[in-house]
Amino acid sequence: MTEMKKYAHGQFCWSDLGTSDPSAAKTFYGELFGWTAVDMPAGPAGTYTRLYKGDRDVCGLYEQTQPGVPSAWMSYAAVTNADAATAKAKDLGATVKMGPFDVSDAGRMAVFEDPTGAAFAIWEAKKHIGAAVMNEVGTLCWHELQTRKVDAAVGFYSKLFAWSAKRSKAGAHEYFEIFRSNEDPAGGMMEIQKEWGDVPAHWLAYFAVDDCNAQAEKAKSLGATLLVPPTDIPGVGRFAIVQDPQGAVFSIIKMKP
Repeated sequence: MTEMKKYAHGQFCWSDLGTSDPSAAKTFYGELFGWTAVDMPAGPAGTYTRLYKGDRDVCGLYEQTQPGVPSAWMSYAAVTNADAATAKAKDLGATVKMGPFDVSDAGRMAVFEDPTGAAFAIWEAKKHIGAAVMNEVGTLCWHELQTRKVDAAVGFYSKLFAWSAKRSKAGAHEYFEIFRSNEDPAGGMMEIQKEWGDVPAHWLAYFAVDDCNAQAEKAKSLGATLLVPPTDIPGVGRFAIVQDPQGAVFSIIKMKP
C-alpha cells in the first residue's frame, strides 16, 4: 500500500473519467473495483463524483457533455505552478484545451493536447493533493503514453517535466520507461503499432488487480469489451486493456512482486 501525502512536480497524481452516463459508470466501476461514489456540487459544471476505496479517494468521474467528445479517462500530473506549467507547455507546442482555472479551493488545473495529439491534465494542489492512495489493488498504479511520435513526445515531456526516458523491450515492441529527475518511475510510453488500427495518441491509466484473468472476466460480465485479453509482460506482470460500456478505455494489471 502507498498512502499519498504529497506529489512531486511531474508525478502522476489523479485520473478521472469523463463519461456519457455517470450513473451507469458508477455502477460498473463500483462492481468491478469495489469503489463507492460520493457526488459533489461543481457549480455550472454540474456534479463531480469522487470514487473511494474505503475511506480514501482514488479517482473521479463527471458527465462528458461536449459534443463529439467520447467517454475517456484523463491522467493528471502534479505541478508546483499551473500557470507557469501551462505557459511552458504552450511554448513547447502543446494545445491548451482548458485553463488554467481554479477548482474551488481544491486546486488549480489545465488540460492540454500534447504535440503528438494525446490529452493530459496538470494539477496544482491546494486542499486536494490527488489520489489518497496508489499502488494497491483497486487503485491507480501506472500511466502509459501510446503515440506514433515517440521522439517528439520524449522531447516535449523531458522539457516540460524534466523526465528522462529509458528504452527497453515489451515483448516484440520497444518500450520507454519514463523517469522523473529523482529516478522514480513516472510512467511509460509505447509507439502505436500499425496492427492496432486507427488508434489516436492517448494516455492509458492502469489499475492494480489481484487476479487479471478474473477481473477481465468480471469486466466482460458487466458489459465491457476486452481490447487486449489477459497477457503476460515478462518480468512485469499480467495485464488486459478494457473498454467500459460507455467506450472509455483503461488497463488492469497484476504486478509481479
